Amino acid sequence: MDITLIFSALLTLTAGIGIFLVACQMMSANLESASSNKLKNLFSKASKNNLIGVGIGTVGTAAIQSSGAITVMTIGMVNAGIISLTQAATIIYGANIGTTVTAQIVALGMFGGAGTITLAVIFSALAGVGAFISIFAKKELWKRLGGILTGFGMLFVGLEMMSGSMADFAAMDSVKLFLANITNPMVVVLVGVLLTAIIQSSSVMTSIALAMVVSGLVSIDQGIFLTMGSNIGSCVVALVAGLTSGQNAKRTALIHLFFNVTGVLIFLCVEALIWLLTGATYGSIFTQLFPHAPQTQLAMFHTFFNVVTVLVFLPLTPLLIRVVCKIVPESKDPVDPNAPHLYYIDQNMLKTPPVALQQTKAEILNMADIAMENFNRSLKIISTMNFKDVDKFNQMEVELNFLNVEIVDFVVHLAETSQLSRKDHVYLSTTFRSVRDLERIGDYAENIVEYAESLRSLQQTFSDDALEEIANLRNYINNLYVEVKNAYILEDTAALERANVIEEHIDEITKQMEDNHIVRLSKGVCSADVGAQYLSLSSNAERVADHLINVGKSIRSYYEL
Repeated sequence: MDITLIFSALLTLTAGIGIFLVACQMMSANLESASSNKLKNLFSKASKNNLIGVGIGTVGTAAIQSSGAITVMTIGMVNAGIISLTQAATIIYGANIGTTVTAQIVALGMFGGAGTITLAVIFSALAGVGAFISIFAKKELWKRLGGILTGFGMLFVGLEMMSGSMADFAAMDSVKLFLANITNPMVVVLVGVLLTAIIQSSSVMTSIALAMVVSGLVSIDQGIFLTMGSNIGSCVVALVAGLTSGQNAKRTALIHLFFNVTGVLIFLCVEALIWLLTGATYGSIFTQLFPHAPQTQLAMFHTFFNVVTVLVFLPLTPLLIRVVCKIVPESKDPVDPNAPHLYYIDQNMLKTPPVALQQTKAEILNMADIAMENFNRSLKIISTMNFKDVDKFNQMEVELNFLNVEIVDFVVHLAETSQLSRKDHVYLSTTFRSVRDLERIGDYAENIVEYAESLRSLQQTFSDDALEEIANLRNYINNLYVEVKNAYILEDTAALERANVIEEHIDEITKQMEDNHIVRLSKGVCSADVGAQYLSLSSNAERVADHLINVGKSIRSYYEL
């Protein structure tokens, strides 16, 4: 046995795996960025329809070439309460189908024989084309396209290196004899599980299996069992993400594990039955279906395996949900339903930045709703002098302070990723100010409640005219919020202009309120103490309008990018 040849082949294999992994990451990052808006819209359509969930998982994974990213992002959405366990299960089903696209692309690149230019060589050349585009392009979209082409080309550079190392191993009789003796399907499946868990990429493991089959190092049946094992090994990333999160996240990770493990066991049992009855195996069946194309045989089995497993599990999803809920039961520790919490974002979503950005926007809008709800609650308290909602007010104020800290922390981590477009990064830079503006609205609402408590201690109230002016001001500020929200969500400059007009009118209204107060004070309609609270309320409400308009104006930084 030539030790030098073995060592050289191992080094080449390691280099090929490294290039392949980097290529996958590069493609994923640039595909996510280039398709960020479509990806955001895709995941916003998750519904109770199971087929839609499967479609979302399939298309999302095929789009960014990473089932791990989709699965971890799904765990994050479940943990944040955005989607149900059933919806998460169907998205994971689809992700398993979507990941087969990589194997089909790799198999396609392996066509071409001796004396001809293989597709793998042609595809590899795209790495150079993409690099030139990335270096010389001025527009970000072209730079992203260059990154996608570079990653795609490098995918086949890595594949060629892995295939070359497999050919070297195939030339060694001792290595072929050793592998030929590993015929137990369970052993081969376990090898696939372990290697995928180490590499943390089922796409790489499947590509290695393809190279091994094409080079003749292993049989098509062994390649099939390695591919089955890669499906189970791919669960490691999801398990790590799930075990460090909440109960539903743990359940989602278990769904992923049970889905893949059960699918493999079913296929192993079915093959054993087929072999007992006919003497055929999956390898012999797919060899007959796709003769003289071992790469296609394995890639097609990979797709067939995942599609059939999804079809089997779709009607069994409610049963699977019940099983994982029994394994991970509800916590016996009482959970305070009023405890501050995030509504739309979760650290696991950072694995898929475009979706994380969409959810960040949703979280900020939710914070805005809470801030405005508390502002209106404060005006109701001071207008009616009914303090029954004070506890709820205080609870929401704590929530606002919590969201202020947590959203900023999430955005800091999200901004460190490179998978976002320039426009997305500019948007993230505006969120720090927007979150602060919304937190300040909560503070001004808190001031108004304190004014109400001062009036209660003085056993006084505002006059009917003052209450009417407060109601009018409240209506204008709520109308302002509607326009600001439209501008923020739709990046609508027309809505922002309407908001500016309303904000200017609010300035005039608060100035008129001050003038009217002086008249009432001179007529003895209200006391100086009551007047002081009224003027402070007017000033605070006007500042609330200022902070709202600041949130709306943030779109000017990025809407034209």
